[in-house]
Amino acid sequence: MPHHLDRPGRPDVAIVELPVSDRAAGPYGITAGPDGALWFTLVHHGRIGRITPDGAHTSYQLAPASGGPSVITAGPDGALWFTEFRGHRIGRITTGGDIAPFPLPTPEAGPFGIAAGPDGALWFTEAGAGRIGRITTDGHITGFPLPVTGAFPSAIAAGPDDRMWFTMNQANAIGAIADDGVVTVHPLPAPDSAPVGITAGTDGALWFTEIGAGRIGRITPDGTIGEFALPDPMARPHAITAGPDGNCWFTEWGTGRVGRITPDGRIDEYDLPTPSSEPHGIAPGPDGAIWTALEIGTIARLTAQ
Repeated sequence: MPHHLDRPGRPDVAIVELPVSDRAAGPYGITAGPDGALWFTLVHHGRIGRITPDGAHTSYQLAPASGGPSVITAGPDGALWFTEFRGHRIGRITTGGDIAPFPLPTPEAGPFGIAAGPDGALWFTEAGAGRIGRITTDGHITGFPLPVTGAFPSAIAAGPDDRMWFTMNQANAIGAIADDGVVTVHPLPAPDSAPVGITAGTDGALWFTEIGAGRIGRITPDGTIGEFALPDPMARPHAITAGPDGNCWFTEWGTGRVGRITPDGRIDEYDLPTPSSEPHGIAPGPDGAIWTALEIGTIARLTAQ
């Protein structure tokens, strides 16, 4: 284990990997559902999976199977909502497995990130079209163009200021959109940052990953930006979530690790048991653990000791 991973004061974490599919299925996004289970996407097989904290799992087939389900989130209506990046649809699945698709009106929209907003709707990014979309729980869709072309908006999260905050992967910027569609753009200091994941922290700021630069970023609602370099600049941090411990947890797709960053910027990292596991989505579970989807076909549970 590299020396920087075993530093004084580093909290102990127990990690268990739970098989849910073969490697070809590609577990990707993950979220806690309202039913005490974790729900996840199988991006390459076009399925939505469900796993309980004790490891029991099942999955539900989408039609067609080629839609590329990517990010999934719990909706305000007791269902799970997800994006289909290749199918250009938003999907809804109940905890009983009933699926409803909502095709997007924008050609080649490429929806990726999705999150519940403070207005009772779901907000999503259209990476291919450079737009932010909004869908009500009854399926009414509206869209808002971004003021930057080729931005490739990626993940999205509700902020503490009643705006939705999102990463602009190819524009090296963080955006915020109000419910009236007004967009504010905050350029990042480095041109190589390529931000992807974003989450609201417990400290009133938004935290995000810079997959291109190997950094974790922090932005306050007024646009003040801070950046924290990871020990390995090639870690390729991908998704990030706020944990029940008051810290943010993130995946390192390039190194097969999960990281933890405190509000004051201390970083600790944990090797996943299987090398080259390709962790992607990450979310807190109903059991107080951190759960992450590994593209090798497993879901990992991290529990503080």
